[in-house]
Amino acid sequence: MSVSEDENQPLLTNGKYQVSKGTPNSKNINEPTSSFEQGMNHRENSCLILPCENQDAVKINLPSPEREEARLPSEICKTVIAFWFMFFNLVLNLTCLAIVHDRVPDRSKYPPLPDIFFGVFSSADWALDVSEIIIITSVWSSLLIIFFHRHRFIVLRRIFLIMGLLYFFRSITMFVTQVPVASITYYCSPKKNNTTPILIVKRVLHLLSGFGLSINGQHTFCGDYIYSGHTVILTMTYLVINEYTPRRCWILHWAFWCASVTGIFMVLLSRGHYTVDVVLAYFVTSRVFWIYHTLANNHFLKTAGPTNYFARLWWFHFFSYFERNVTGTVPRQYEWPLPLFRRCLRRILIM
Repeated sequence: MSVSEDENQPLLTNGKYQVSKGTPNSKNINEPTSSFEQGMNHRENSCLILPCENQDAVKINLPSPEREEARLPSEICKTVIAFWFMFFNLVLNLTCLAIVHDRVPDRSKYPPLPDIFFGVFSSADWALDVSEIIIITSVWSSLLIIFFHRHRFIVLRRIFLIMGLLYFFRSITMFVTQVPVASITYYCSPKKNNTTPILIVKRVLHLLSGFGLSINGQHTFCGDYIYSGHTVILTMTYLVINEYTPRRCWILHWAFWCASVTGIFMVLLSRGHYTVDVVLAYFVTSRVFWIYHTLANNHFLKTAGPTNYFARLWWFHFFSYFERNVTGTVPRQYEWPLPLFRRCLRRILIM
């Protein structure tokens, strides 16, 4: 049975839409229709060719949502407060050392504790100077790099607060337990039978004048072992550089890592600390640093809640005060810190 071409394609005639002839109330598309009927016919015919899933849908053009940029205020006043927080805990740390010095076990009666590192490597007094030279170089290099950071005050504020917490923890561990002196050659000042407040103040000022280092001859008091302050500073310099410098500066990261490992090795070689002091110092420093930055980089962790167990940290309220206005991750961006020089440089580049 043959079928005509018009019956095979009832909807196509000379490139125009038409209704099948057998349909009731059919009307030729060329016949005049009203504008309403033309619109309805166009809708029906288009649905015959392309299926309409939802013929009643209404399209509404909405403006794209605006992105809220992260606020990173400098808040210099808070940075100054964080510095004094660190300085207070540093003085507290030196005060505990001034008290503990008279409570350290007598070196003539109590030899150094057994230590696996001491059993493998021989003692070298000069290694302590090498370690402190590395510390001085690393600290000043880190401060110079942070000085050029675009958000230098936020970075400094975080460093001051974390260092203050670490000094506070060290004051407690150093005060509660005293161990025998690890070195048999390190000079310790004579003990006093009566430790008066005036004597403690003099010792603290003496230690502050030498920045708590032995290389300048001002650190002659013994007993600051658990945990290692040298390891705290060396670990902090590496963590700060690794966190706030671009990833492409991997040579700089490796340089600070090597400097930190070498400095820690030299501290142990000089018998400035036991191995347990170094292990605890690294563990406490790295955990406090990572916990702090986890809280700082996740906005929902900055508020206390039933599922936010970080809010149970005793220093969480300090953290909230210093970080409440920082609403984003601090970018690894650098600039010339002096505004006048920046304006002159911008004009030169425009010309």
